[in-house]
Amino acid sequence: MKRSLRTQAIDYAAHMRRRWYVYLPVFAIWAFAYTRLFIDPTPRVPVLFNWTGSLPYRVAWLQHGEHPLQRGEFVIFSFAGEARATYPGLDGQPFFKVVRGLPGDVVTVSGRTVSVNGVVVGTAKAQAFDRRPLEPIAPTVIPPGHYYVQGTGPDSFDSRYRSSGLVRAEQVLGTVVPLF
Repeated sequence: MKRSLRTQAIDYAAHMRRRWYVYLPVFAIWAFAYTRLFIDPTPRVPVLFNWTGSLPYRVAWLQHGEHPLQRGEFVIFSFAGEARATYPGLDGQPFFKVVRGLPGDVVTVSGRTVSVNGVVVGTAKAQAFDRRPLEPIAPTVIPPGHYYVQGTGPDSFDSRYRSSGLVRAEQVLGTVVPLF
């Protein structure tokens, strides 16, 4: 005998009330993820999790506060590159990268090979994961208050690309200490 949709919904609601301790953590995790992705992506706790292959570290400790960044330091910043027009979900998302260039450094591009102060830092890919073309960063002298940042993985979306660009000092949320 078929039960009505209303009866099934009432039975399921009763089941959820009896097993609230199972559903509450699931809903809390989903609410946190939704808030983090669509409302406020700024990290609020000092423990960070890196789910991408842009750096070899999966867990890191965030140190808030401003100080002059050094080459080789790990930073987390709020994304504000040109790619926001094409990929609106990137706006304000936290990116975890390594500082490779400081104000006054010279960025040069030969073909798709990018160098900072004459040291090759990486090669820009021709296209993104969705096959849209990617242009390498334009040759420049890094202006005051800006940084060239990069991941260690070849697929990292970073300052090698014009649509990501240099990072302004005010975008930097803090430095990061990789744990593992």
